[in-house]
Amino acid sequence: MTTAAKTETEDPTARRILDAALEQFTVFGLRRSSMDDVAKRAGVSRVTVYRRFGTKDALVEQTLLRENSRFFQRLDQAVAALPTMEERVVEGFVVALRHTRAHPLFGGLLRLEPEVVLPYLTVHGGSSLAATVDYLTGHLRRAQQAEGRPGDDPRPVAELMVRVAVSFLLNPASCIEMDDEDQARAFARRYLAPLLNA
Repeated sequence: MTTAAKTETEDPTARRILDAALEQFTVFGLRRSSMDDVAKRAGVSRVTVYRRFGTKDALVEQTLLRENSRFFQRLDQAVAALPTMEERVVEGFVVALRHTRAHPLFGGLLRLEPEVVLPYLTVHGGSSLAATVDYLTGHLRRAQQAEGRPGDDPRPVAELMVRVAVSFLLNPASCIEMDDEDQARAFARRYLAPLLNA
């Protein structure tokens, strides 16, 4: 379980702070938000915020991780009824692009403060990348077992898929029109789904 997921269930004060941080960062962005702003919005002292999260960077990271965790639940619902892992990968890719662009925090920060949010998604985004790779690895492993495939470690394939999706989110300029869901599906079907058999 990620720290964000633990925080979600175990500590009501931390949960209130994360709710306030999500609202604060969504409305004002990261640059114009301080720990004091989050504390006021959460109705707690500044010291309480620092005790729970230590630094603003840690608070931002935990807010992003919690939103990731919530996204994984929505993604599971969106692809659960599809009969094969290939179809779930294709539709999951499209849903991930759509959700991230439309999400008030992720999409908003990518549009308004790309230079500020970029480190949290790249060089300082190890925990977010790891959580997403863990999520997809678990699904790929369960699919291997259900379909009686050999037990090769699916983590490298999961990481490659996640890195491809992140690159399209961070730099959408492409010969493939990823805003067009049919083209995004065609891309995923042609290039990502075959990785399952690599």
